[in-house]
Amino acid sequence: MSATADVSAAWQAYQRMRLQLNGRISRELHRHTGLSEADFDILFFLEESPDGSVRSIALRCGLEWEKSRLSHQLRRMEGRGLITKSADAVVQLTDKGREQIATARACHGAAVRRYFGDVLTDEQLAVLTTISDQVVSRLSEDRSHLGR
Repeated sequence: MSATADVSAAWQAYQRMRLQLNGRISRELHRHTGLSEADFDILFFLEESPDGSVRSIALRCGLEWEKSRLSHQLRRMEGRGLITKSADAVVQLTDKGREQIATARACHGAAVRRYFGDVLTDEQLAVLTTISDQVVSRLSEDRSHLGR
């Protein structure tokens, strides 16, 4: 098998895993909490911030989302009482949002362990962490070359 074929086979295997794993975890998260993957990503990001709030530009950059996507998602979440957004573009986690992310973290964590952590050995997890860090590092280098 050529190096190109090896890369192609690895990429296809990764894509199959990523799509199926993300889909399964997203469906379980929604079934148990009513949250979408986008809801979870935003609530998780906000919960990780020191006071549960962040400027929308920092949220957009941190999630690597387009401005319009974030704007629409925040509007939906604000309508459901999960977040508030101030006039100076600060997004704040509400008490309801804190409750939802606590429940969602437990559900998400259990699914990740069941479909990912329990399937791989400690050595495989370490190798995958190294691989992921290398790819992210390359992406970061390329972003700096593109002026982003």
